[in-house]
Amino acid sequence: MRIGVPKEIKVQEYRVGMTPVSVREAVAREHEVVVETNAALRQGITDDDYRKAGATILPSAAEVFAKADMIVKVKEPQPAECRMLREGQTLFTYLHLAPDPEQAKALMASGATAIAYETVTNARGGLPLLAPMSEVAGRMSIQAGAHCLEMEQGGRGMLLGGTAGVPPAKVVVLGGGVSGANAARMALGVEAEVTILDINIDRLAELKAQMGAGLRTVFSTRQAVEDYVLDADLVIGAVLVPGAEAPKLITRDMIKAMKRGSVLVDISIDQGGCAETSRPTTHAAPTFIVDDVVHYCVANMPGAVARTSTFALNNATLPFILALADKGPTRAMAENPHLLAGLNVHAGRITYPAVAAALGVEAVPASAAIK
Repeated sequence: MRIGVPKEIKVQEYRVGMTPVSVREAVAREHEVVVETNAALRQGITDDDYRKAGATILPSAAEVFAKADMIVKVKEPQPAECRMLREGQTLFTYLHLAPDPEQAKALMASGATAIAYETVTNARGGLPLLAPMSEVAGRMSIQAGAHCLEMEQGGRGMLLGGTAGVPPAKVVVLGGGVSGANAARMALGVEAEVTILDINIDRLAELKAQMGAGLRTVFSTRQAVEDYVLDADLVIGAVLVPGAEAPKLITRDMIKAMKRGSVLVDISIDQGGCAETSRPTTHAAPTFIVDDVVHYCVANMPGAVARTSTFALNNATLPFILALADKGPTRAMAENPHLLAGLNVHAGRITYPAVAAALGVEAVPASAAIK
C-alpha cells in the first residue's frame, strides 16, 4: 500500500501523522510512504530523516493525496484537504465529526473511507488512540489554567498551590476519564485543592485509591456540578461521550454566577465543549472572556507540545496503520472489531451511531457498510 503523510494545516498544528520510526516499520513491510516536504520540520524532524527511513518526499499536499491509497494525519481534514480525498481512499486521523456537520458532509461527498482515532476501541472498552492525547491535554490543562489565573490574563491573580498562610486555589475537574485524571494528578502535584466529579462511582473509587486522601471525589449530578463550579477558581471540562457531542454541563447562567476572574479550561471543545459559552480557539489566540470568566478552549491543545504528542500518538496508532496497510482496510476492519469501531464514514454514509444522531442522519452499521 502507498501511505501518504501530509503536513498539518490547521492553525498552529505541528504534529505529524507518522514519525520516521513509524515510516521505517511500514517500509520494512514493503509498503511505500510518501511524505510532504517539511511535514515535521518544526519538531526538528527533517526531510532527510524521512528519506533515511525509506520515505519519498513530495513537494505538496496535493501530490501526497493524489498518490496515496491511505492518508495518515493527526487533525481533522480541513476543507481544502477534504476536496483532495477521493472514492476508495482511506483517511486515518482524528475526525470529531459530531459537532462538525460541514466536515461530515465533505467526507461523505468524497466517497472516502474515514476512520477516526477517537472511536477506535480496545478489549478493555478504552479508547487507545484518544488516550495519549487525552493524557497530554489533561496535563496541559493545569499549565494553561495556572497561566490564565494570572492577573494579566484576566484571572483572579491566584497561585494554584497557594503559599504559607494563604489557601490554595480550588480546582474542579468535570469527568474522571484519562484527561480528567491527568488534570487532577497535575493539580494535586502543585498542591491545589482538587475535586473531581464523575457519574461512574467505581471510577471515582479507583481515582481515590490511586491519588489518595488529597483528592476529593463527588458523584456528578446537576446540583453537584453547579455547587462546585460556582465555588471553583479553575474548572477543567474533561467530559467525553465517545463519538458524540459533549453534554453542556455548564450553563450560561452558571458562568454569570462564577467568581470574577475564575478560569474554565474546556478540554471537551473538540467535541463541541461542555459549556454553553465555549467556542473553539487557537494557540494564537487561546482565550476569551465571558462574564468575567476566562475561557481557554484551544481545540488542539497537544499541538503546543508537538514532539511529545507526535511520538506518543504514533506509539498508539502504528499497529493500526500497519494492519490497515498489510491487510487492506476492508479485511483489517472485518477481522478487528476494535478497528471497525473507528469507522465513521464509508462510501458516502455515516457509520458511527453517535455521529449520525448528532448530525440528524441515519447510520448504516459499520459491519454492513464494509461488506
